[in-house]
Amino acid sequence: MSKDRAPRFASAEQIISLIGPGMTVVGNCETDGALRIEGKIQGNVRAGKSVVVGKDGVVEGDIHTQDAIISGVVRGTVRAESRLEIQASSRIEGDIWAGRMQLEEGAHLTGSVRVGAVPPEGPPLS
Repeated sequence: MSKDRAPRFASAEQIISLIGPGMTVVGNCETDGALRIEGKIQGNVRAGKSVVVGKDGVVEGDIHTQDAIISGVVRGTVRAESRLEIQASSRIEGDIWAGRMQLEEGAHLTGSVRVGAVPPEGPPLS
């Protein structure tokens, strides 16, 4: 007997989207899952699960996600509701809201940092 072999599709939360090296996106990016940025985004980023900005990745806009790992450049506000990891190779020019944060020695950070409860949206830090 043959089994029913209907195709299985991953849920949106399980899919990892990729902005590859040499790729530039002009405009906002939004996903329910995870986003890895190795290229450049000129716009805001919203990901339901996570955002990873690779060493050569650049985001010129705000990031709002559950978890984030930053190794590249971000020029904008970063809101990580659960966890934010800022690696030594990163350069962030903007304010940070994070539930928890790990900052590696050597990272460059210009802006205000708030760790604890993260408001879902709101005005920039003052």
